Amino acid sequence: MKITRFHATADGGSRFQDLEIPIDQERPDNFGFVLRQSNAWPSASIRFVKLPADLDQSWHHAPASQIVVVLSGELEVGASDGEKRRCSAGQVFVADDLTGKGHLTRVINGPAHVMFVELPPNFDFARWKA
Repeated sequence: MKITRFHATADGGSRFQDLEIPIDQERPDNFGFVLRQSNAWPSASIRFVKLPADLDQSWHHAPASQIVVVLSGELEVGASDGEKRRCSAGQVFVADDLTGKGHLTRVINGPAHVMFVELPPNFDFARWKA
């Protein structure tokens, strides 16, 4: 499963990174199907948030390293290197720019509903790699 991560860079900026999360652990269910899943991790908190249709945030940091699942609406996120990406319902990204300039966030088609799943401090993204 492919997701996008944006994170702080050594020069104080931010940039996007594409991650491939292996869905390679098999688990049989009670009906004879084999489900495939990723590694698990603990989460300190999960929040559901409604972003207003006119939301247009200037530079800011993620409050914690967190997975963001867009449930409805569409967001545009901008990194300090000038790249912008749009995320619509069903898409997932990781907000991980805890230092530096941060990122921009704008609701394109909203309001937007999102779910934030906080990752543990110093989460090792290499855990997801095959």
